[in-house]
Amino acid sequence: MKARYLPLILAPLFSTAALAAGYTGPGAQAVTTVAAAKEAADDTPVVLQGYVTKKINNDDKYEFKDNTGSITVEIDDEDLPPTPFNDKTKVKLTGEVEKHLMSREVDVDIVEIIN
Repeated sequence: MKARYLPLILAPLFSTAALAAGYTGPGAQAVTTVAAAKEAADDTPVVLQGYVTKKINNDDKYEFKDNTGSITVEIDDEDLPPTPFNDKTKVKLTGEVEKHLMSREVDVDIVEIIN
């Protein structure tokens, strides 16, 4: 009878360890460069500083560049700042990595203009 309950006792120990390895919530270290974002796991928090250089399509996709490279970012209209900006305006993007089959992009939650 006791051996029957052993898996029930051990299961929470192993599942807790697995969950702790992928924690990306408050207090987790955010990726801060495009190069690191291109290597990061899905849902990794990012805070990038650089330039939105062009709109890629009508699907809220833009190209973002910093001194380590460029990456596609998705910025919803409601997440754009109230002040207009262009490819010469330095911005800070806060969001998370979205890993796709063949690429990665950043889903942006906050756009801040840096002066």
